[in-house]
Amino acid sequence: MSGKLGIAVVLLLSAAAFAHHAYTAEFDTTKPIKLTGVLTKLEWTNPHIWLYLDVKDENGKITSWGFSASPPGMLTRRGITKTSLKLGEVLTISGHRAKDGSNNASGNIVTFADGRDALIGQDQALRPAELASPAPNGAK
Repeated sequence: MSGKLGIAVVLLLSAAAFAHHAYTAEFDTTKPIKLTGVLTKLEWTNPHIWLYLDVKDENGKITSWGFSASPPGMLTRRGITKTSLKLGEVLTISGHRAKDGSNNASGNIVTFADGRDALIGQDQALRPAELASPAPNGAK
């Protein structure tokens, strides 16, 4: 019986590890990004919330970006709630670009218009030096 139990535990742990991917499997830590834009959509769902910004470049072209952040429960424990993030507000989000080249990124730090910063990403994803990194294509 203990052999079957051991196999069952290994299978369950393997499934859990596969279901929740590593940060570096999806995001490129060599490509930090920091963008400012208008919050147009918020998906407050597990396993990670998603924030969507419309970012305007120096020529006035608007590009939509999606940022994956921590799970809702983790954010709530940090004092960030669904109502803390308001559609239409201007936010600056720093993180890392998606490896697939899409307009998606991790959301690690959000800076509100009043200058407040909040950790919205996973702790291991945070590198404070990246807060000062320039954004691609002249975006701020």
